[in-house]
Amino acid sequence: MSFEFPLLSLIIWLPILFGVAVFATGGDHNARLARWIALIGSILGFLVAIPLYTNFDSTTGAMQFLEDHIWFERFNVNYHIGVDGISMPLILLNCFITPLVVVAGWEVIKERVSQYMGAFLVMSGIVNGVFSSLDAVLFYVFWEASLIPMFLIIGIWGGPNRVYAAIKFFLYTLLGSLLMLIVFIYLYHASEGSFSIEDYHKLAIPMTPQILIFIAFLLAFAVKVPMWPVHTWLPDAHVEAPTGGSVVLAAILLKLGGYGFLRFSLPIAPDASHYLAEMMIVLSLVAVVYIGLIALMQADMKKLIAYSSVAHMGFVTLGFFLLNAYGIEGGMVQMISHGFISGAMFLCVGVLYDRLHSRQIADYGGVINKMPVFAAFFMLFAMANAGLPGTSGFVGEFMVIMSAIKVNFWYAFLAATTLIFGAAYTLWMYKRVIFGAVASPAVESLQDISKREFGLLAILAISVLWIGIYPFPLTEVMHATVDQLLTHVSTSKL
Repeated sequence: MSFEFPLLSLIIWLPILFGVAVFATGGDHNARLARWIALIGSILGFLVAIPLYTNFDSTTGAMQFLEDHIWFERFNVNYHIGVDGISMPLILLNCFITPLVVVAGWEVIKERVSQYMGAFLVMSGIVNGVFSSLDAVLFYVFWEASLIPMFLIIGIWGGPNRVYAAIKFFLYTLLGSLLMLIVFIYLYHASEGSFSIEDYHKLAIPMTPQILIFIAFLLAFAVKVPMWPVHTWLPDAHVEAPTGGSVVLAAILLKLGGYGFLRFSLPIAPDASHYLAEMMIVLSLVAVVYIGLIALMQADMKKLIAYSSVAHMGFVTLGFFLLNAYGIEGGMVQMISHGFISGAMFLCVGVLYDRLHSRQIADYGGVINKMPVFAAFFMLFAMANAGLPGTSGFVGEFMVIMSAIKVNFWYAFLAATTLIFGAAYTLWMYKRVIFGAVASPAVESLQDISKREFGLLAILAISVLWIGIYPFPLTEVMHATVDQLLTHVSTSKL
């Protein structure tokens, strides 16, 4: 489906232009103006993305809203963008989260406000570019550009060890990306001078190069997900990042890796994907079980939620490499759900941190006595994080477990342990922070959430419950694309 109006370009460049406008407001004397421009830009960014869903044809797996313009003619590099049932929900998630992040930092960020707000808007546009790129060079440019705003957000507005965490985040991701660039150059020559990702899907590549391509992509995307054992940058980045940075990192940037597997690894190296699927399943199950146990030991709330993210994203990669429709769709639902739940959990920790400036579980206790409304929201999100039926956290996990049973009972058994471990570490944290007697004079001084905080958490609560109770609008748009992908992957190229 081609779309006459350049809707995707608008979705990509509108937030970036508003971000530049926010930067242009200058110093903190214009902080109020910067906040309002950022809020207007982020809301408009979401509103212009809604037609992606309302005009989407869910009966076809073909790319839609296509735009194709010559960029560097000599090397056959094009500004070629489009979306399908895999990328469209992720763009909507990104555009949905951005206004929430702007509002979350409204009263909290008091220094360099324009740079902070502008960075999130620019990153929103860049991430939309990643999800819609159909040219390898364009994809690579957006992929690498997404590092810069988050590097600055962590490095400038982060905690005491922010520089270490930012550099670690940058180097881990950059190393994997260089391997991906090498693969693109190889595929450019193999396709006789094309950087079109859709052309790469049609290539008949011998098995040995396929395996090497798969491993190179794995190192690029595994760092982003992040998979065990290249996950160690994530807890550091989350702990040091400001609340808004943690929300975007968990809700959006981790999804780039999962998207990469579906857009590149599976369709370009289908035989290698089948050959190495068991290895991917084992790595995913290690993340689910082992990282779940590590989360049980955390004393810092942010670090606990960070390890929880690694375990939940392990479910995503598990679903993808079970190589059936339930698994891939379950992994996709889990990605969207994790975006809502992890974002909400980090916002809840941010609410407490803004008041007491501590993330340590031991510094709290009896919060429900002073913040009953907050405690109710935190309970919902904690239950969703543990996979409670009726919340979005259950839907994706249930679909992946159902998919795993078709392949191997023990895969399903080990995957299902996340429901136990997730409940253990999440409810253990919740019980110690929220219940009991008031633990200290600092907790005694707490005040319940403001209208701004209530609005943010209410929006995310509605989203979590909506997908948990009625996931059909989300799963419906994926079916045709996932079926087309599986047909492609199951047809050997050798």
